[in-house]
Amino acid sequence: MTIQNGAHALNGIGLPKNPELAFRDAMQATFGPLDWLPIPDGDIHRFRVPEDKPGTQNGWYVLYLDGIASGAFGSWKANGSQTWSSRKPADPLEAQLIAKRIEKAREQRESEQMRRHATAASHAMREWSEAAAANPQHLYLTRKRITPGRLRQRGDVLLVPLYVDGYLCNLQRIMQDGTKRFLSGGRVKGAYCPIGKLEPGQPLYIVEGWATGATIHAETGAAVACAMNAGNLKPVAQALRAKYGDSQQIIIAGDDDRMTAGNPGRTAATAAALAIGAEVAFPVWPTDAPLELSDFNDLLCWRASHGI
Repeated sequence: MTIQNGAHALNGIGLPKNPELAFRDAMQATFGPLDWLPIPDGDIHRFRVPEDKPGTQNGWYVLYLDGIASGAFGSWKANGSQTWSSRKPADPLEAQLIAKRIEKAREQRESEQMRRHATAASHAMREWSEAAAANPQHLYLTRKRITPGRLRQRGDVLLVPLYVDGYLCNLQRIMQDGTKRFLSGGRVKGAYCPIGKLEPGQPLYIVEGWATGATIHAETGAAVACAMNAGNLKPVAQALRAKYGDSQQIIIAGDDDRMTAGNPGRTAATAAALAIGAEVAFPVWPTDAPLELSDFNDLLCWRASHGI
């Protein structure tokens, strides 16, 4: 049995727990079971978060044992981090040591993130250049009742390009069954897929998914930025507001996740609109529309199937 005694973890015979084990316990409280011990060399290490798909290494950690044992860990996918120490600092010098280690871990994390982004961007450019124009009869496109626009295709996989500051940084791959995957390590925050060309005095829509963006562009002719997920609506909105200024009309066309607790689509769209002073729009559902419909493309497909 393990018992807690102040800042120390004690095992069944009253001895302090090995720092590597204590650090792993802290990581497991966040990520779930880990079947390996962290390496305490002060360098950043990557690992697979248990709930992530096989082959990914979105987790990271740094651990020191000299002086007061301390470290930090987090996930690039979740964009969070936590710090850990074996006990509270005994004096200002130990507190200063931990602060320096935290800063060094931050620098290492950012450097590694930049490397991951650069590797993924290079991969994206290579895949994009080797791909052909998307087939309008791709099963995903026909099911969604949209045209491919400038999408490309490799084999049966659609490629959706994501840009930051005009540079291709990532791809979203869409399989025929609708499964979607970004390139491992690729940048998503603040990145978006543009549809159409922004004309002076014309509105700019910001949406979650590419199919929703293609639907709105087809119906309005307006330019659209596809942020790819609800959590990225606000970063994309802030980037585009900074780029085009306060005079640009921006509409956040949000999802309405009526069957999900907290309605994350509506919540994120409203927050993004408030952050930049934009308008916000949601699908207007007919009284007989199923609750599982959540976005503008869902509404388009439902109407078409009912001859509306």
